[in-house]
Formats: sequence, C-alpha cells, structure tokens
Amino acid sequence: MEQNQDEIVRVKLPRNQQTLGIVEKRLGGARMTIKCLDNKERICRIPGAKRRSLWVREGNIVLVEPWELQGDKKGDVIYKYSKSQIQWLRRKGYLQSLEERDEF
Repeated sequence: MEQNQDEIVRVKLPRNQQTLGIVEKRLGGARMTIKCLDNKERICRIPGAKRRSLWVREGNIVLVEPWELQGDKKGDVIYKYSKSQIQWLRRKGYLQSLEERDEF
C-alpha cells in the first residue's frame, strides 16, 4: 500500500500549557505515566468523556494538558496521534527533543 506524499494531514498542535508526551507505563484505571517534552514525568488520566473512545498503549505519542494544581506532576490526556500525524510532527521538528533523548 503506497501512501501519497501530498496527502493532507490535520494535526492538533499544543496550545497554551499543553505539551506532547510519550506513554511510558500503563497504571490501570485510565491512568498512565507519560514522559513529556518539557522534561517532566506526569501521571496522566484519560478524562471521563474520552475514556471509552481513546485507547492508549505504551509508546504512543499523546497531547497532555497539565492540571492547574500539581501541573508538574499530573495531567489529562487530550489526544492520541496516528502514525501519519507522528511522521508530520517529526518532519516539522515538533518531536526533536524526543529523538535527541533516544526514547522513541
């Protein structure tokens, strides 16, 4: 199956406090440990409205919204990126710090 390079890919980018991260470990109960691009490790959860529709595994790249209180330690998973979106993010340089750390 050949993919077209001119294919339009819509990618949700981080806004305001949001950051990109990689899922390191599933903790159960819709919670997981995520290593974020701002060099912080957060325990994140999937909010109730998205819990059934958003399936996340270890190694997935996700968009994280830190909490207002304890924002350096906790957050919510807002969005999971597909393979084509991850390739686009990599080409545009958004995942540069992940590649420098050799984690992905």
